[in-house]
Amino acid sequence: MNVPFPPIADIQRPCQNLPVFPHVAKGEWGKLAMNLVLLLSFIAASASFAQAPENYPARPANVAAVQPSAELAAFFDDYDKAQLKLLPLRKAVRGIVDEDYGRWGDFSELGAQRQQSLDETTLAALHARFNRDRLSAADRLSYDLLESAIARSSSAFPYRRNAYVFDQMNGLHSTLPAFLINIHRVTDITTAEAYVSRLATLDTVLDGLMTEADERAAAGVLPPRWVYPFVIRDAENVISGAPFEAGPDSALFADFKKKVGALNIADGEKARLINSGRRALIDDVGPAYSRLIALMQQHQAKAGTEDGIWRFPNGEQYYAERLGFYTTTGLAADEIHALGLREVGRIQSEMRQIMQKVGFKGRLQQFFDEARTNPKFFYSTRAEYLADVHARKTAVEALLPRYFATLPKDPMVVKEVEPFREKSATKAFYQPPAPDGSRPGTYYVNLYDMMAMSKNEVEALFYHEGLPGHHLQRSIQFSLGEIPAFRRFGLYNAYAEGWGLYAERLGKEMGFYTDPYSDLGRLSMEILRAGRLVVDTGIHHKHWTREQAVAWFKTNTPVTEGDIQNQVERYVVYPGQATSYTIGKLKIEELRARSEAALGSRFDIRQFHDIVLQSGPVPLDILERNVDDWIREQDRR
Repeated sequence: MNVPFPPIADIQRPCQNLPVFPHVAKGEWGKLAMNLVLLLSFIAASASFAQAPENYPARPANVAAVQPSAELAAFFDDYDKAQLKLLPLRKAVRGIVDEDYGRWGDFSELGAQRQQSLDETTLAALHARFNRDRLSAADRLSYDLLESAIARSSSAFPYRRNAYVFDQMNGLHSTLPAFLINIHRVTDITTAEAYVSRLATLDTVLDGLMTEADERAAAGVLPPRWVYPFVIRDAENVISGAPFEAGPDSALFADFKKKVGALNIADGEKARLINSGRRALIDDVGPAYSRLIALMQQHQAKAGTEDGIWRFPNGEQYYAERLGFYTTTGLAADEIHALGLREVGRIQSEMRQIMQKVGFKGRLQQFFDEARTNPKFFYSTRAEYLADVHARKTAVEALLPRYFATLPKDPMVVKEVEPFREKSATKAFYQPPAPDGSRPGTYYVNLYDMMAMSKNEVEALFYHEGLPGHHLQRSIQFSLGEIPAFRRFGLYNAYAEGWGLYAERLGKEMGFYTDPYSDLGRLSMEILRAGRLVVDTGIHHKHWTREQAVAWFKTNTPVTEGDIQNQVERYVVYPGQATSYTIGKLKIEELRARSEAALGSRFDIRQFHDIVLQSGPVPLDILERNVDDWIREQDRR
């Protein structure tokens, strides 16, 4: 998944069902386990900077037949600068180091309101200052996308306090330590001191979030009881080890010591910095996490056992908003549920063909049991798994030029999920590169439970998260320096995750999945995403329990039991997000089929992929418009 983080790099903010931070995301970057950057990009406004840019006064937009693009570009740039001031963590994701590098930002209700105020002011100024009909085609697209992004977050704003402040997918109790380890660079004394500053103020952030969680709990917004052990365990993991207790260094202390140790400074300065970090961990971080653990234990005792958000007073409207937010369509829950059932039936038919090819005798469900339990389909060591991933990477890179005119400029590394969060994280996710080249794209694999990491699925996972999936898409997106920053660093889940799922199928077209069981793994990943349409709507619209959702997956898919449990638990706390994958993929496939039919022998797969990728993330209706415009342009040639 791409997430995530959603999302810090994304302006399609409030995924408003996250604590108080905007869409990441995500971000799937909420989503910590899905994609750190996607999740963090949902982070809300900073209380230190409350005003919109001063040069946003409204004025007539009828002074010229076609307004100069430079004026609109400056407008977008001013908005981006205001966003960065409100969201200092987003700066770090982009590799920007300045006076805000040691700040977290404001995650309070007031911060969310300030972000919304900036968006509303910006949208009003856009309408007052610029006549869309007098803009160039490229500028009209940016105009439309900013309108869409702000309308999307405004629709989400009324439901922002329906979020679970702390859960196993989106909680800042795990996201912020992961941010320090993966995003915060230490290149000199100043950036090391900024790390200490963030450690020393992490208690302020957590205390504010605990207050918000208490208020939401009083209003009945509590995750199901089973969520709390995950949160408590992850919080305990953050403060396990030195300097909190005897034993090996904790994840944060080990990271800080390693980064400071690599600096080219005097040993005395290194010792001073490390001691400052130790004091912040002991005095500020440790006590805050202890308070959080105590609060989560109190909330656990009050939490119920019902899983869906239908139980909220405005649950039906909230879920409809979530579906629209993530799919960028007007599809209703019942329509999405029915679509999922149709897709599951189609994929099961393809699975039966593989069952015949390998000579398996028995029912489809027995074939599923064989795929999810036979030891021959699983790795015995982490090293073996990682070796297969690197082999996939080498093979795909060699073929990319045949299918893509534009190739990723950023390197990609493969990394295991950190131990402190591996029990809660999903099996794989992607973190985008830094736009300045200071950080590669990272494909994370979760090897905590090797029986959840099937050999059959290793190819499809890599094609989705790595190449030609999220890494190719995000690297190309981040290199689009000619488009406004809100597009260059934006995210639409249906677009991004639809591309990732499309990339899995593209791997077959590229000649991979030569082993029938690997092709079964591809279909297993595809049916998982189709099943999400059924199960997500089942939980949040049709009042399914977690147990019913797990049973449905076991009956209808070959997904491993551990992964099924992890997936269903994700959908419970992340309503709507999981529906974006299949819906986005189906739209990309529909548009490709339309292009092939219209252009015949003139169809060029490399050009089609450029049309999809070179605009940056867009809602599905605008993606369709872009492709239709391209088809008409080819017809005029």
